[in-house]
Amino acid sequence: MRQSSDVRADLTDRVLRYEVTETFVNRGSRVGEADYIFPLPKGAAFQDLKLSINGEMVAGETMSADRARGIYEQIVRQQRDPALVEWMGYGMLRARIFPIAPGEVKKVVVRFQMVAEREGDALRIDYAKGREAPSGVAMLADTREADLPRGSFTLTYPNDVTFGSAYSPTHSLVTIRRGDRREVRVTGSSSEITLLVPVRRSSEPSISVLAYAPRDEDGFALITLSPPAVAPDVTPRDVTLVLDVSGSMSGVKIQQARAAGKQVLATLSPSDRFRLIDFSTDVRTFRDGFVRATRENVDAGSRYLESLEASGSTNISGALDAALQDGASSGRLGLVLFVTDGEPTIGERNPDAIASRVSRLRGDRRIFSFGVGADLNAALVERLAVEGKGTAQFVRPDESVERAVSIVASRLTNPLVTDMRVYADGVRLTKRLPSESSDIFAGQDFVLLTRYSGSGATQLRFEGRTSRGPVSWTSRVAFPSSTRENSFVARLWATQRIGYLSAEKRKNGGAREIDDEIRDLGERYAIPTEFTSYLVVEPGMSTSQPAFRVLSAPVRRDADFSGKGVRGGAASGVANAPAPVAQNAKVFEEAREASRQRAATSLAVADEIDLAKSNADSRRVGSKVFLKRGDAWVDAAKSDTARTVRIKPFSDAYFKLIDAIPELREVFALGDKVTVGTKAVTIQLTDDGSATISDSDLRTIQSSW
Repeated sequence: MRQSSDVRADLTDRVLRYEVTETFVNRGSRVGEADYIFPLPKGAAFQDLKLSINGEMVAGETMSADRARGIYEQIVRQQRDPALVEWMGYGMLRARIFPIAPGEVKKVVVRFQMVAEREGDALRIDYAKGREAPSGVAMLADTREADLPRGSFTLTYPNDVTFGSAYSPTHSLVTIRRGDRREVRVTGSSSEITLLVPVRRSSEPSISVLAYAPRDEDGFALITLSPPAVAPDVTPRDVTLVLDVSGSMSGVKIQQARAAGKQVLATLSPSDRFRLIDFSTDVRTFRDGFVRATRENVDAGSRYLESLEASGSTNISGALDAALQDGASSGRLGLVLFVTDGEPTIGERNPDAIASRVSRLRGDRRIFSFGVGADLNAALVERLAVEGKGTAQFVRPDESVERAVSIVASRLTNPLVTDMRVYADGVRLTKRLPSESSDIFAGQDFVLLTRYSGSGATQLRFEGRTSRGPVSWTSRVAFPSSTRENSFVARLWATQRIGYLSAEKRKNGGAREIDDEIRDLGERYAIPTEFTSYLVVEPGMSTSQPAFRVLSAPVRRDADFSGKGVRGGAASGVANAPAPVAQNAKVFEEAREASRQRAATSLAVADEIDLAKSNADSRRVGSKVFLKRGDAWVDAAKSDTARTVRIKPFSDAYFKLIDAIPELREVFALGDKVTVGTKAVTIQLTDDGSATISDSDLRTIQSSW
């Protein structure tokens, strides 16, 4: 079986040079063969394959396919060390290696090159991971989780003003600068990788659009703006830290709150001003009004934080009034970081009244809220952030308040552009996420997920404010009327949309229209919600049996609120607690999940949120979920009334379908027994399927996809 897959891609002069190292190990008890399907990126030119023989990497040679296959089979019969690479059509290679003795490890290195495609003002890099072919199972034992292949993907490219920081809508990235090169390491489990490397002049931003446009409905777009390499002067900040020091914050919490405050102070620059407000029954401040972030004032603020002790009640309304009493200063960005672990117990206690007053007083200030533990009003913490154009963080008692605050505070340094808005001349952008104007901080990109109607050449215009005044950037891009590429954009949009709808539901108490939309998005894009979940049963069992009861909420693997690991529903850790406590825990977890959904701009983050991924018998491909049925993978959303087309794996029909419907490549990578479909047609890979397909049938399937 495949033990590891390590990919290195080097970008130089717009040419990508790939080196893929695949390591195979025979975990069986007899001599076996590795059989591996390797999808080449579109437009790639295969260079060579090397096989490890007695510790030495040996290259092969090119010859006719028939002759190569004949020689390979003759060597196999003699149990020597050959490796055969066959062209399977449509950018797919098949590598076969024999013999591999029990316990033996074989290493194969594949190299190829391609010209990096341009996507707007960025270079696009796509890579699909290979897989073992079904026929190569002779050497395989049962696959255990510990046996799943390790993998890495690393991109290197020049570290100069020509290129910006790489961004991925599918994975999380770690970037390291090594002299004149940048090294980007990809993390995440998705089998298809997409990277965007901005290409820009020093005084201009980079703008790229990834569009997905299914037939007969509005399209989806992920719009990314990377600020110029030479940024304008940063906007000075007025930072207000509001800390809950009520009695419930005693012990570790108050220690972490003090440390979090010091982390915030450490992010201040000489042009910034700051305030420190702590509250329990009364509201206290470090100084009257804002003070400059001089070394002396920051040191004094640190000593003030160290003196804080936890006692008393929770005067949330008084603390927020104090934080917002001074109007925002012109030319400065006001930021409020609000930390609490409780319900309002003194002063104004009505959450709606508190939120409404904050909305009136806030002005242009941004509010970033942090809720600690389940004994708080999660809906209020969430609402303050959503309406305050900030983010809400929900921290369990066993997690670090200091870390949560410091991560957000470090992201809020050096605001480059504030109140960024996007306008489109040529198409209509609808259901935008985020829906309000946004800020861009140093080291960050502006990312907008949106639906769109119309198509063709479009001028995108980005307008915002800097310390020097208004700024406007434009780019000419094309929005397609129909395209099957980038289907993941729809799922990212739906993930964020559910997060915002969930917050709206908690704010207003829910409505049938909101519930219906959450349910529809969950079912359509295979996203677990309070209304959608997936039930996996043993092969041969029918879900129509009366004994089955399907839960309306997905199963979670989570920590309870005592910090101990549990297995079960959202409130499992407090199953024996009084109902209000269990309800608080449930609302806390829902708000926490929705907050992460609203911030999801990559599939890596979406997968972390998606509770279905913890199920060993389910796999996500694009926006679809597949369930294991015996030795086959079945599309969870397929229609039982659709026409079924049965296709033989690796046949002429198989490759024609991949060519006509490119997204099937990743679906078919699940194995040689796969069922996938739409409302109109279902494709089933099976050994007794047809090896051919007529042009008319192919057009019919393609038009209904």
